[in-house]
Amino acid sequence: MKTKEALLEDEERIRRLVRELPDEQRLWFFKQTGQRLKDPDTYATLNYLFIAGLHHFYLRKWVRGSINLSIFLFGVMLLFTGLAVLGVIVLIVITLVELNALFKSQWVILDYNNRVMESVYREIIEDRNRSV
Repeated sequence: MKTKEALLEDEERIRRLVRELPDEQRLWFFKQTGQRLKDPDTYATLNYLFIAGLHHFYLRKWVRGSINLSIFLFGVMLLFTGLAVLGVIVLIVITLVELNALFKSQWVILDYNNRVMESVYREIIEDRNRSV
C-alpha cells in the first residue's frame, strides 16, 4: 500500500481534476462516487467486531474475505475438538493479522476510495473522448 502522504496527494490530485470538469460531468462524478465510496468507520467496525474477515467483503475482496472467514471458522471448529489449543493459536494469529488492518483502516479506505474516484473520473474522460 502507498504511504499516507502519497494517498493524500492522490486524493488531492483527483479532487483538482474533478473541479475542472464541466458542471454536468462533475455532478455525474459525485452521483457515481457517492454510491461506491466506502466509510472507514464501517470498515473498522466490521474488523473490530468480527475478526472473521467481513471487512474484506465490505471492500468486495471476495477471495481474501473467504480465506479469512474459512481460517476463522477452522479455528473455531478446532476449539470443540481435542485440538482446542491449536484452535486458540489459529484465532490469535488471525486476530493479530487483522489488527494491522484495523489500525490502518483509514488509509485502507482512502486507498480504496481514491481508486474508485480515479476509475469514475476515467469513465468520464473516456465518454468525453468518444463523443468528440
